[in-house]
Formats: sequence, structure tokens, C-alpha cells
Amino acid sequence: MDGSFRIGRLFGIPIQIHYTFLLVIPLFAWIIGSQITATIDLLKGVYAVPIDPTLITSGFIPYILGAIVAIGLFGGVLIHEIAHSVVALRNGIRINNITLMIFGGLSSMEEGTPDPKVELPMALVGPLTSLAVGVICSAVVYIIPNIAPDPATAGVGVFLFAYLGLLNAILFAFNLLPAFPMDGGRVLRAFLAKQMPLHRATRIAADVGRGFAILFGIVGLIFLNPFLILIALFIYIGANMESNTVKYNFLLQDVTVGDMMSSPVTTIPSTLPVSQVITMMYTSKHLGFPVIERDTLVGMITLADVNRTSSIDREAMQVRDIMTQDLITLPPTAPAIDALKIMSARNIGRIPIVSDGKLLGIVTRTDIIKITELKQI
Repeated sequence: MDGSFRIGRLFGIPIQIHYTFLLVIPLFAWIIGSQITATIDLLKGVYAVPIDPTLITSGFIPYILGAIVAIGLFGGVLIHEIAHSVVALRNGIRINNITLMIFGGLSSMEEGTPDPKVELPMALVGPLTSLAVGVICSAVVYIIPNIAPDPATAGVGVFLFAYLGLLNAILFAFNLLPAFPMDGGRVLRAFLAKQMPLHRATRIAADVGRGFAILFGIVGLIFLNPFLILIALFIYIGANMESNTVKYNFLLQDVTVGDMMSSPVTTIPSTLPVSQVITMMYTSKHLGFPVIERDTLVGMITLADVNRTSSIDREAMQVRDIMTQDLITLPPTAPAIDALKIMSARNIGRIPIVSDGKLLGIVTRTDIIKITELKQI
């Protein structure tokens, strides 16, 4: 994920931190520190234990404790994501990395059509792990007063573990909400997939997720809570992305790029002036052309390549001066869904189809959209 840097590996999985994580730690520290007295009263009521506030509320200690709680919470989130990943690895699913960011953690897994039999335990293990962490932290709350040297020191320990116990319990409950793409939404999809095709189960789970997102957004606007609004956007966008991914996987499961490619293709020589290419784009309404030299594909020139040059320089340039040479090509037998994944990941609009060094055709985003629309009839 862009904006992330690696901090280590666990179980062979790269652990990354997104820059938003670095922003949220001081924010959480300030929020927790500024509400320290109210939080102490809350934890006293929840755990029915005395908490000596002497050290907790002195000087900058509230904000230091706030930072420790924030880091501890994200430690719990990391354990949550590792639990998901371990189950995935045991089922043969490759884990690219785990990234900690503003909304929590994200496990990047290899893409593919989800198997409900695998997804159900994989989705449940995360929240259950958070619950286990919460139970352990809560148990420590009752042990600390018996081992701490004085009430003030015990108060600090009780505060930290009580807060982390409560937050992990909330994390458990929140993740089980059937708001796709959260864990509860994946559990819902896994159950629905036992009764209907996966793409229909995904659509229903995504609709439920969008409903929760709208609800969170309304509540966030009413109470002017920016976190709820951001969470609503996260859930809504995530539900749409997951639903579209599964839909395309289903509709394109038996389609190859050879079935949908445009052929024959209009090609151009590398010595053609750029000004003539622009004229061809206007007349043909095509925004990209393969470049051929001696019957060999040597590049691709697109509108984006043209736009990267100034209008003055274009008059003296040929295609070879601005064309993209590091091309991604596919054989005609490649699955259409692979072409879509490449286009999305690389932000490109077309892929040449090549066999034995010969250009056979070209596949564009528009070709894929047309096929999926026809398959839905």
C-alpha cells in the first residue's frame, strides 16, 4: 500500500505501518489524556475496582498514558490481523502484508474468489482473538493490586489494562456487526453463500454493509462525530469494492482475453510524427495505438503519453520519443479477470494480446465492461 513502510515480519508476513497510523497515535493520546478523569470513573464502574488517580492525573502523565493505550490498542489490532492471516496461510492463501493504519489493520491477501468454507473461520477468528485479548487484559486488572508496590502505581497499571480490556471487547463487538466488508459482514456472506451463489450472497452482504454505513454517517452528522463519518465512508467504499470484485470474478470466470480482444488492430510505426497520432486519435476515437517495428511490438502510445509533452515540443517529436516501451502483454488464453486486475493495479486502459511475438489484438477497459454488461442479461 502506498504511504506505508515495513517495520518487521511475523510468521513470515511483512508488517507495515501507514503514515495515517503515525497521525492517529498523537490524536488518540490527546483525546484519551484530555478525558482522563471521566475515563477513570467509567473504568471503575465497569470493573468494580478502585483506581488511585494520583499518578494518572499528574502533569503530562495523562497524555503519556493516552499514547501507551493507543499503541496497545493497535497492538491488539495487529494480533487480530495476524489471527486472520494464520488461518488464511493454513488454507493455502498467500498473505502479502499486514498494514496498520488510521482505521485499524488491513491484511492484504492474494485475490481470488472467496471460499465460504474458508472465509467463515477466517472471519470469526479475528473478533474472537480480540475478545481473548480483552479477557486477558481484564483478568490482569484484578491481579495488579495484589502485586503492585503501592496504590498509585497499581492505579496506573489497572487503568492501562482496564482500558485495553474494554477497547478490545468493543473491537470484538464492532467487528461482528454485519457491515460488509468487516468481519461480521464476511460471516454473513459465508452463511448466505450456503444457500445461494457467492455473487448474490456478496451483493446482499454489501447492501447490508452500505445500510450500516449510511446509518453511521447519519449519526456522525447528527452528533458531529468525524470518526463515525470516516468509518461510514470506509465501510461504504469497501462494500462497493468487494461487491464489484466478486461480481467481475463471477461474470468473467470463463472468459479469456482472446474472446473479447479487438482485432485486427490499427498499428503505427515508431517514426510517425506525434502530430499525426493526435489526428488519428481524433478521427478514430481510439486513445492508444500499438507501435510496430519490423512486425514486432515495440511500444504503445496513448493520450497520456501525448499529454506528458508540451504542445510546442510535439511538433518536432516522433512516436518513438514519447511511447511507453515497458509494456505488459498477455497471451490470448489469459483469463479476462487477470487483465482487469492488471489494469486496475497499474492504472492502464489497454493491454496488447501477443502470441509467439506477434500482436493478435488489444483488450481495453471498455471491452471488459461491455462483456460484463452482456453477461448480466
